[in-house]
Amino acid sequence: MILGISKKVIFTSLLFFNYINQSKSAEFPIINKNLHSRSSELVNSKISIDQTGLSSSKTFFKNDFDESTKYVEILKKNLKWHIATNNTNQQELIIQSDKQSEINDVIYAEGNITVSYRGKLLKADNLTYDKLNKKINATGNIVLILGEQIFNASELDYSFKSQKGYLLNVKGSINTNTLFEDLSSNFSLLDTNAIKNLLKFKKKEVLYTPNKVENWLFLSDKVAIDGQKWRSKKAVFSNDLLELKQVKLVVNSLEVISEEEKLRFNSSLNFLIFEEEVSIPFWLGNRTLDKSGDFFNFDNKWTLGYENLDKDGYFIGRKFDPLDITDDFSIDLEPQFLIQRSIKGYTKSFVNKGESITSEKVKRNTSFEDYFGIKSQIKGKVNNWDLEIDKNLNSFDLAKFSDAFRLKTVLKKEINFLNSKWDKSFYGVYRERVWNGSLGEAEIYSGYGSKLKKENTWFVNGIRKTELLSLGLANLRAEALNTKNLVTNFKGNLLYTLDQKFPISIQDSQNKSIDISYSFIPEPITKGLSLNTRLELSYSLYENGNHQEYLGLGAGPEFIRGNFKNKTFDYTRLSIFPFYQFNSGESVFKFDQNYENFTLKIAFDQQLYGPILLKSIGTLNLSSDSDDYGEFIDSKISLNWKKRSYEFGIFYQPHNQAGGISFSLFGFK
Repeated sequence: MILGISKKVIFTSLLFFNYINQSKSAEFPIINKNLHSRSSELVNSKISIDQTGLSSSKTFFKNDFDESTKYVEILKKNLKWHIATNNTNQQELIIQSDKQSEINDVIYAEGNITVSYRGKLLKADNLTYDKLNKKINATGNIVLILGEQIFNASELDYSFKSQKGYLLNVKGSINTNTLFEDLSSNFSLLDTNAIKNLLKFKKKEVLYTPNKVENWLFLSDKVAIDGQKWRSKKAVFSNDLLELKQVKLVVNSLEVISEEEKLRFNSSLNFLIFEEEVSIPFWLGNRTLDKSGDFFNFDNKWTLGYENLDKDGYFIGRKFDPLDITDDFSIDLEPQFLIQRSIKGYTKSFVNKGESITSEKVKRNTSFEDYFGIKSQIKGKVNNWDLEIDKNLNSFDLAKFSDAFRLKTVLKKEINFLNSKWDKSFYGVYRERVWNGSLGEAEIYSGYGSKLKKENTWFVNGIRKTELLSLGLANLRAEALNTKNLVTNFKGNLLYTLDQKFPISIQDSQNKSIDISYSFIPEPITKGLSLNTRLELSYSLYENGNHQEYLGLGAGPEFIRGNFKNKTFDYTRLSIFPFYQFNSGESVFKFDQNYENFTLKIAFDQQLYGPILLKSIGTLNLSSDSDDYGEFIDSKISLNWKKRSYEFGIFYQPHNQAGGISFSLFGFK
């Protein structure tokens, strides 16, 4: 995740000198001229390193220019741009400062120092450069700004000969979304104009960035550099830009190794620290970061879950570090121990030996191999397509392999079609579980297909509209609608949905930013009463001539009160959504049969005390001709610990007897 890239920024940016291409020795001038006033001096040094590793420079002084001449006017207008030229072929290291002197081949610079190379900039209060020993030392308010990446340190010391050095008291703010672009782009001195504002790492107000954590703060007392390796005994990272107290990641014995187009990371035992009191250990292990950015996703290594249908109850899993299969593919592995199955000594997750996969599951004795499972995912690129292969094995008993194994693979990319962007995908499945309301669990034994989908969200006069259009074609072998037999059919499907949210009496905060007073939530609450509506159209055609279609209409209120800032009962959300389907026709399969024609979806969230939040959602079957009339056919309940920068929860889904632990980090800018 974020841990390694910060070190790449520090290494690449502050020590860009290490990558100076060897060039033929040349002479560059130092210009000393009072351009703006008699009390202000602007001094430049240009230094190159020849093939023998020796630095060379030459100085001259011109003090007799008339400031009214055209030459001086042009120089005054363009000097800053020229010094920080965006030419990536620039080979010289340029030192600009208020004052400079050279004694015994050592350059001393003071005041407003800017060191530039290939458009990249380093600022400091004091700097010395030993040309003979090729050693640089900078102290006092060291600052580097590369686009969205901001860095500050108290001291930099580096030897070009030994390629060793260090940074002290490093503070930084990095944006993972633009990190690689910023490292490879060119910058001008204009980037430094807002340094005073940008260096306020702890901000007074921040804006929530839904579904992504891009901005991080990091701290390190010392970063040691040794060639292509850099190390830190302890590095601290936090996604909370307001303060570091709520949550932070402490990484111990961090080692980052720079390789072509990627970074490798090693670390020892690390800790996720909540509220400065609770520490949870986690391991980064050996990881690789490339331009995909997947390394930044925070993912807990340990899994504690409950899954009754496939795993007979409670299980625990431990995720391994991703393994590189090739340059384009990696695999994630999660071995699992099925706790409850091992305690019981039997299983109810499999059919009798030799019977159809759609038969009723029975009680069977277990062996040692039944106590273990494994979950894996292979990810990679095939040309411009994203490939994911998900596999689950719920027993290591080879005699149960066909019943214990599940597989799903997806190949997808974004395409331009009809002057808009669509998601195009191809997929294949083996034994995919599908929950179909009151019809219960259904199984797709095998199949493959393709889907074209477009989703769009926009606002009209305060009304939020979300539209989805999907077209699919598949060849499936699955459980039949009215029997336990497996049937095979081609299926074509067209689906259109339109969701709208109408504000009726809404109190919407004009300022979407939050400050430190928002301890429990990442964004201001939009309070009041609104009306949610849904229009849904679906048509499915099957190879044998069967077809089914429906028109679905729903509308219901949603009420939200409270600010979620006080300690007790300061937030309530209640949503009631009746939905009616006009069904006709019949499917070949059980998993997609349109069955319920009238349902009521109820959602209720309530703050209990401080960060403790009760969340529940369920779908009530109100179809009068259904055997499950008046029962919840889909439900979930969770108890969450909700804070501004993270959320932790324990959940359970009664309808499919599954549960687990959830954890999320929230992002800000």
